[in-house]
Amino acid sequence: MNAQTHLTAITIGRILLGVYFLLPGIMKIVDWDRHVALMQHHDIGYTAPLLLIATGANILLGVLLMVNQQVRLAAYGCVAYIVVINFSLHDFWNFEGIEGAHELQNFVKNLGILAGLLVLAGYSPNRR
Repeated sequence: MNAQTHLTAITIGRILLGVYFLLPGIMKIVDWDRHVALMQHHDIGYTAPLLLIATGANILLGVLLMVNQQVRLAAYGCVAYIVVINFSLHDFWNFEGIEGAHELQNFVKNLGILAGLLVLAGYSPNRR
Protein backbone atom coordinates (compact mmCIF):
# COMPACT_ATOMS: atom_id res chain seq x y z
CA MET A 1 0.00 0.00 0.00
CA ASN A 2 1.19 3.50 -0.70
CA ALA A 3 1.51 6.53 1.57
CA GLN A 4 -1.76 8.04 0.29
CA THR A 5 -3.68 4.92 1.30
CA HIS A 6 -2.22 5.12 4.81
CA LEU A 7 -3.04 8.83 5.07
CA THR A 8 -6.60 8.14 3.92
CA ALA A 9 -7.01 5.40 6.54
CA ILE A 10 -5.71 7.70 9.30
CA THR A 11 -8.00 10.52 8.13
CA ILE A 12 -11.09 8.31 8.09
CA GLY A 13 -10.21 6.86 11.51
CA ARG A 14 -9.61 10.33 12.97
CA ILE A 15 -12.95 11.59 11.68
CA LEU A 16 -14.80 8.54 12.99
CA LEU A 17 -13.20 8.95 16.40
CA GLY A 18 -14.33 12.58 16.33
CA VAL A 19 -17.88 11.50 15.51
CA TYR A 20 -17.72 9.02 18.39
CA PHE A 21 -17.27 11.98 20.76
CA LEU A 22 -19.33 14.64 18.99
CA LEU A 23 -22.60 12.71 18.73
CA PRO A 24 -22.79 11.81 22.45
CA GLY A 25 -22.06 15.46 23.25
CA ILE A 26 -25.03 16.51 21.15
CA MET A 27 -27.20 13.78 22.68
CA LYS A 28 -26.38 15.06 26.17
CA ILE A 29 -27.96 18.38 25.16
CA VAL A 30 -30.95 16.75 23.46
CA ASP A 31 -31.74 14.40 26.38
CA TRP A 32 -30.21 16.14 29.39
CA ASP A 33 -32.53 14.58 32.00
CA ARG A 34 -31.79 11.04 30.83
CA HIS A 35 -28.06 11.65 31.23
CA VAL A 36 -28.55 13.18 34.68
CA ALA A 37 -30.52 10.09 35.70
CA LEU A 38 -27.79 7.80 34.34
CA MET A 39 -25.15 9.64 36.37
CA GLN A 40 -27.31 9.46 39.49
CA HIS A 41 -27.83 5.72 38.92
CA HIS A 42 -24.04 5.38 39.18
CA ASP A 43 -23.95 7.52 42.36
CA ILE A 44 -22.17 10.45 40.74
CA GLY A 45 -22.67 13.74 42.54
CA TYR A 46 -22.66 17.25 41.11
CA THR A 47 -24.42 15.88 38.04
CA ALA A 48 -25.35 19.17 36.36
CA PRO A 49 -21.88 20.77 36.40
CA LEU A 50 -20.14 17.50 35.53
CA LEU A 51 -22.57 16.82 32.71
CA LEU A 52 -21.97 20.32 31.38
CA ILE A 53 -18.20 19.71 31.42
CA ALA A 54 -18.65 16.31 29.75
CA THR A 55 -20.89 17.84 27.08
CA GLY A 56 -18.35 20.55 26.31
CA ALA A 57 -15.49 18.05 26.25
CA ASN A 58 -17.37 15.68 23.93
CA ILE A 59 -18.21 18.43 21.47
CA LEU A 60 -14.90 20.31 21.55
CA LEU A 61 -12.65 17.24 21.40
CA GLY A 62 -14.79 15.58 18.74
CA VAL A 63 -14.75 18.66 16.53
CA LEU A 64 -10.99 19.12 16.94
CA LEU A 65 -10.40 15.54 15.80
CA MET A 66 -12.79 15.88 12.87
CA VAL A 67 -11.27 19.11 11.54
CA ASN A 68 -7.66 17.94 12.06
CA GLN A 69 -6.70 20.63 14.57
CA GLN A 70 -4.71 20.04 17.76
CA VAL A 71 -5.10 16.31 17.08
CA ARG A 72 -2.48 15.12 19.55
CA LEU A 73 -3.88 17.30 22.35
CA ALA A 74 -7.48 16.32 21.50
CA ALA A 75 -6.59 12.62 21.37
CA TYR A 76 -4.94 12.77 24.80
CA GLY A 77 -7.94 14.74 26.08
CA CYS A 78 -10.21 11.98 24.82
CA VAL A 79 -7.98 9.39 26.53
CA ALA A 80 -8.36 11.22 29.85
CA TYR A 81 -12.12 11.50 29.28
CA ILE A 82 -12.43 7.75 28.63
CA VAL A 83 -10.47 6.87 31.76
CA VAL A 84 -12.80 9.02 33.88
CA ILE A 85 -15.93 7.65 32.18
CA ASN A 86 -14.77 4.04 32.40
CA PHE A 87 -14.22 4.19 36.14
CA SER A 88 -17.29 6.27 36.95
CA LEU A 89 -20.01 5.18 34.50
CA HIS A 90 -18.90 1.72 33.41
CA ASP A 91 -18.26 0.40 36.90
CA PHE A 92 -19.20 -3.19 36.09
CA TRP A 93 -17.83 -4.36 39.45
CA ASN A 94 -20.78 -2.62 41.16
CA PHE A 95 -23.47 -4.45 39.17
CA GLU A 96 -24.66 -7.98 38.61
CA GLY A 97 -26.35 -9.87 35.83
CA ILE A 98 -27.11 -8.27 32.49
CA GLU A 99 -26.37 -4.75 33.75
CA GLY A 100 -22.91 -5.81 34.95
CA ALA A 101 -22.27 -7.56 31.64
CA HIS A 102 -23.36 -4.47 29.72
CA GLU A 103 -21.06 -2.21 31.75
CA LEU A 104 -18.15 -4.64 31.27
CA GLN A 105 -18.77 -4.63 27.52
CA ASN A 106 -18.73 -0.81 27.45
CA PHE A 107 -15.61 -0.72 29.63
CA VAL A 108 -13.70 -3.03 27.28
CA LYS A 109 -15.02 -1.27 24.15
CA ASN A 110 -13.76 2.01 25.54
CA LEU A 111 -10.33 0.46 26.08
CA GLY A 112 -10.24 -0.31 22.35
CA ILE A 113 -11.19 3.27 21.51
CA LEU A 114 -8.59 4.51 23.98
CA ALA A 115 -5.97 2.38 22.17
CA GLY A 116 -6.96 3.91 18.84
CA LEU A 117 -6.64 7.40 20.31
CA LEU A 118 -3.17 6.62 21.63
CA VAL A 119 -2.12 5.39 18.20
CA LEU A 120 -3.57 8.54 16.61
CA ALA A 121 -1.76 10.74 19.13
CA GLY A 122 1.47 8.89 18.41
CA TYR A 123 1.17 9.38 14.65
CA SER A 124 -0.01 12.98 14.77
CA PRO A 125 2.57 15.67 14.09
CA ASN A 126 3.33 18.18 16.86
CA ARG A 127 2.01 21.07 14.79
CA ARG A 128 -1.58 19.85 15.11
